[in-house]
Amino acid sequence: MSQFSIYFVRHGQTIFNVFNRMQGWSDSPLTDQGKKTAKQVGQELAHVDFAHYYSSDSKRAMDTAQLIKAGAGKADAELTTLASFREEFYGYYEGDDSSRTWSLVGKEYGVTSLHELLDHISIERTKDLMHELDPFHEAENNQTYWERVNHGFDYLKAHHDSHEKILIVTHGTTIRSIVSHFGPEFDISQGPKNGSLTRLDIDGDQVKVLSYAEELTE
Repeated sequence: MSQFSIYFVRHGQTIFNVFNRMQGWSDSPLTDQGKKTAKQVGQELAHVDFAHYYSSDSKRAMDTAQLIKAGAGKADAELTTLASFREEFYGYYEGDDSSRTWSLVGKEYGVTSLHELLDHISIERTKDLMHELDPFHEAENNQTYWERVNHGFDYLKAHHDSHEKILIVTHGTTIRSIVSHFGPEFDISQGPKNGSLTRLDIDGDQVKVLSYAEELTE
């Protein structure tokens, strides 16, 4: 059975992050702060001997991963993109004002943010609610989302073993969702900050969350 460790890092700050926009499969460039954070993360993790570097196929994640590699002095290391670890797809609400979107999804609870909504319902339920509310019903529901993410874990299990360490640059809600699924004892109401680290150990079908949203930079 495959045994390896995953270091999940949330991408650096983007323009949509600054403007509080829904950023799932839509994308926006890293800010100067986002680029700086990514390089600092690379420096902080330079001592870790990663067997491979991965990112989602969103440009903000790929750019962050390249900057992490450069910061670690490993700019020439191979980077593989995995669509399975994209952010949640928000469908009709992609690019919308986040407060407006969450006030619609969480109307029953009088909230204006995912953080507030998670005080009332699970992150799994938020996906189903958004899918139902989406007038095109294109936003990912929980089942569709996890079929995609599980495919990514299957890929990693087929390619890694021997207690290897791998780094994956991914996204805030994806990290929250993975931790909720495999480490329900962790409080995910506060989202992982840009550049933060979440660690998992994989042992066959067993997944253990070791840490969540550890901040590596100031």
